[in-house]
Amino acid sequence: LTMATMILVNMASLPGEDRKYAWLDHAPWHGYTIADLVFPFFLYIIGVSMAFSLAKYTSGDVPISSQVYWQILRRSAILFGLGLILNNLVWNYNLTEPKFFANLDNLRIMGVLQRIGIAFFLASIAILALAQRWIWILAGGILVGYWAILTFIPALDNSDGVFSQFGNFGAYVDRLIITPAHLHKGSKNLSDPEGLFSTLPAIASILFGYLTGTWLKRQPVTTRTSASLLMYGLAAVVIGLVWNSFFPINKKLWTSSYVLFTTGWGLISLAACYELVDVRKYRQWFKPLEIMGLNAIFIYVASIVLIKLLMVNQIVKDTSIYVWLSTQLFGWAGAINSGVLFAIATVLLWLGVAYLMYRQRWFLKI
Repeated sequence: LTMATMILVNMASLPGEDRKYAWLDHAPWHGYTIADLVFPFFLYIIGVSMAFSLAKYTSGDVPISSQVYWQILRRSAILFGLGLILNNLVWNYNLTEPKFFANLDNLRIMGVLQRIGIAFFLASIAILALAQRWIWILAGGILVGYWAILTFIPALDNSDGVFSQFGNFGAYVDRLIITPAHLHKGSKNLSDPEGLFSTLPAIASILFGYLTGTWLKRQPVTTRTSASLLMYGLAAVVIGLVWNSFFPINKKLWTSSYVLFTTGWGLISLAACYELVDVRKYRQWFKPLEIMGLNAIFIYVASIVLIKLLMVNQIVKDTSIYVWLSTQLFGWAGAINSGVLFAIATVLLWLGVAYLMYRQRWFLKI
């Protein structure tokens, strides 16, 4: 479900302001939309699944051998490497001047998969090293500590404000360590929406997912369990909204209030899925989403490559393939709806690819 929504949001938010709905695009800075739930949902469900996947490497939450650490390091490194490649693909098929990668001098270091790789690695080490009560303390400490740092320590090279795009301490750390040339180009090379420092609270998103998964394993498969997930989710959403009054919900900063707010909605969504799939056994209804989830990383990487192909290259002068296709196929629905319909068609396309891979038993994992 997260993968399908991620593809929908990525495609629907591509055109200019006159060709997309605001609720399918990320909030410009403070605030939130549906699009801002997708990335933390992915981290949250990674954490939930880790409660099950790490079990084969541990006995009583203690690692059986060092093999698990090599597996974690390998997986994290592959995610980071794939992210680097995706960030810097140009895919401009200009036959007179072919170019496939960005200039290495301006290579963007951080990104979505890089954040997942780093957060997964550090969260996994914490989970294997700490008792569950210490994981709770660590997750809470990360959120409180991150709030304190951003609130009371301004950027030393910018006075825009502690919660501003360029004046927050996290952006300063990124400029200091990663350097401006390797930050997100759309942020004037002064900050990064998936920066190094703001990856710290993303670890808590995974840890809360893991704690959910370990709790869920001990519960009976009943509506009461779904109701408990729902109540915990509502509580987290409310706490996040209260915290928002003095520490704004902000995806690009990945604020502590944002972590609790999105974790709450993750719990609510998981409660709905758990009730429908596990308790009421409506499994066939959700089979397409299960099939897409079995090749999640492949579908994500391939969809980003397709986006770059469609957006960078042109069929008609000054008109990208994306705009041309969406206009030709769905122009009858109007400019703002054609982008959404094209995004839905893209989701169905990747669902078809995932189904073919499923039929062939091709499961690409890292």
